[in-house]
Amino acid sequence: MSMLDKFRAGARKAQLQATAFMQEGGSRMQQESATLMRGFSLPGEAEKAAKILESFLANPDHPESALNAIPKAVLQRARGLAIFQVIKAGFVFSGKAGSGIVLARLPDGSWSAPSCIGTAGVGWGLQIGADITDFVIVLNSEEAVRAFSMGGNVTIGGNISASAGPIGTGGAVQASLASPAPMFSYSKSKGLFAGLSLEGTILIERKDTNRDFYGSNVPAKDILSGRVPPPEVAGKMYEVIEAAEGLDESGLPSSAYVPDATGAHQPVPQGGYTVGGQGQSTTVFDADQH
Repeated sequence: MSMLDKFRAGARKAQLQATAFMQEGGSRMQQESATLMRGFSLPGEAEKAAKILESFLANPDHPESALNAIPKAVLQRARGLAIFQVIKAGFVFSGKAGSGIVLARLPDGSWSAPSCIGTAGVGWGLQIGADITDFVIVLNSEEAVRAFSMGGNVTIGGNISASAGPIGTGGAVQASLASPAPMFSYSKSKGLFAGLSLEGTILIERKDTNRDFYGSNVPAKDILSGRVPPPEVAGKMYEVIEAAEGLDESGLPSSAYVPDATGAHQPVPQGGYTVGGQGQSTTVFDADQH
C-alpha cells in the first residue's frame, strides 16, 4: 500500500470515529436533558418563578430600582407572563434544559393559575462548564396568550415574534408600547440583564407536570382562561406582581435602555429592539412525549 493510500485509509478511519463520537455524545446529552426535564413539579416551578420574577421587577421599598427593572408600564399592560430558567452545560457537545411556568391576565385583571412549560436541546460548539440564565417573556397580546393556550409547542420567532423589552422608566418606555411586538423578552445571567436571543427557542407544554398537580389532563387553554382556580402555591408570584404594579415612580428620572448581547445599553426604539438569531440549530423534545 502506498503512502497516499495509507493516508486516505487513516483519514477515513478518523472520520468514522469522529462521527460515532458525535452521535454517541449527542444521544447521551439528549438522554440527560430528558431525565432532567422529568424531575419538575408545579409547586417547585411556581416558587422558582416567583424568585426569578422578583429579581426582574422593581423593589417597592426602593423605587430607584425601577431604573434597572422591567417597567411598571410594561407589566401593567401585560396579557401574560412566561417565566423560566435554562441550564446549559457541556464540553464540545452542549446541552440545555429549562423549565418554568406561563400565566395569563384574566378579564377582571387578576391572574390565572400557572401552566408548566419546558425547553431542552443539544448542540455542537465550544461550551465548557455550566451557565444558568433566567428569562421573563412578557406577552403583550391575546395572540401571544393563545399561542401558549393551544398546547404543544411555541416557537419564538416562528409562530410568534418577540423583541427585547425596554428597561427603566419614562417616555422611551411609553414609546416602545405604542406598537409593541407580541412578546417582550428579558434575560439575566449572573444577576445582570443580558440581551440574549430566544430566536428559534421552542417552549413546550409540560402536560405531565400539569396533570400531576391538577389531578387530571387539564389543557393549557383551561388553565390560562381561568377555569382552574389559582393555587396557593402561586401566591408569592401574585404578590410580587401586585407589588411591582403599585410602585410609585414619581420623582424618578426618565431613563430607559435595551441591553444587547454584550450587556451594553442601547437606546429604546419605538416598538422595541429586535432580537436577532445566531443561526444555531436546536433539537427539542416533542411536547407529546412529555
